[in-house]
Amino acid sequence: MDYKKAFERFKEQNVFVKTTISPLDGAQKVALNRKGNILYNQGDIEGAKRLFLTTGYSDGLSRIGDYYKSKGRVLDALRMYWIAPDRTKAGLIIEQLSVLIKNILQEEKKDHPNE
Repeated sequence: MDYKKAFERFKEQNVFVKTTISPLDGAQKVALNRKGNILYNQGDIEGAKRLFLTTGYSDGLSRIGDYYKSKGRVLDALRMYWIAPDRTKAGLIIEQLSVLIKNILQEEKKDHPNE
């Protein structure tokens, strides 16, 4: 079905139309995960991420998180870990962010004691 054509009449209404695709079967997931692994190994991290998000491949998403973390993209890493779900790695980042926020608030309190 051509979804774009089917919803053409609504384009002037500025509405968001959510469409769904039938779930992937096991063989399709395996094929997409393999393709995602190939892309990841070739350095196409964003391409691999799209495939891993599509299939919900937790190991792949966690590896994307590791890559982001190695590049200093901590919030992107946290997002990948959370989606994976890799609560251990996500928890470590959340703890670090909590300490950072606590320190910022303490500094703010020292700088502005009457507020």
